[in-house]
Amino acid sequence: MYSIDLNSDLGESFGRYSLGLDDQIIPLVSSVNVACGMHAGDPVVMRKTVALAASAGVAIGAHPGYPDLQGFGRRDMNLSPDEAYAFTVYQIGALRGFCDAQGTALAHVKPHGQFYNKAARDRALADAIAQAVHDVDPHLVLVGLANSQLIAAGQALGLTCAQEFFADRNYTDDGQLVPRTQPDALIAGEEVAIERVIRAVKEGAVLSHTGKLIELHADTLCVHGDSPSALAFVQKIRTALEAEGIAIAPVRA
Repeated sequence: MYSIDLNSDLGESFGRYSLGLDDQIIPLVSSVNVACGMHAGDPVVMRKTVALAASAGVAIGAHPGYPDLQGFGRRDMNLSPDEAYAFTVYQIGALRGFCDAQGTALAHVKPHGQFYNKAARDRALADAIAQAVHDVDPHLVLVGLANSQLIAAGQALGLTCAQEFFADRNYTDDGQLVPRTQPDALIAGEEVAIERVIRAVKEGAVLSHTGKLIELHADTLCVHGDSPSALAFVQKIRTALEAEGIAIAPVRA
């Protein structure tokens, strides 16, 4: 039987600024990745998002990013491995505190934005992030781009790793995400995106933006839900997965 986790990056509002449709997305997914106050989010939003996720019974994960609110964590800050380790531990600990306070568990860690993208190819950064996760709690699941250095680093430490596939993003020939600065970064057309998702789950493959076949194993699928149209897209993806007999469930350590 085929199975996939549906995850979404949430808790990205802060102060008086509201971003995303968290309360509507949470019932549609099986895992949430909660911003930890560095690239987005704040303590009040973190607490609220954990409460929403706990009430819905979905897996809760920390979503650590670069300390860059202005750039939403999408600019490379070139942190040293020691800095990356410290920032990761700090952010995991912050979210875990809110989970503990509300009697729920922290299940996984998924880096955000450029922190995630760089760790996919930079082994030193990947090792630092994986070590931070391991040192906080070796039973946490580490989420990373399928076939990436972050997955390899986590596996080397004995962590349970969830290899991630993106429904709405194009891939380069070497299996990386096409940068958002390029015009073909996003998939054009919901039906095309959904077909790619089904193929990734059932066949373990995806076509790159040039048409090259890339083999991968998809444990978890990232769906974005920060606009009304994205919300409808998440609903369509869930319906399509269920129609194909694909179970939706979080990855467990």
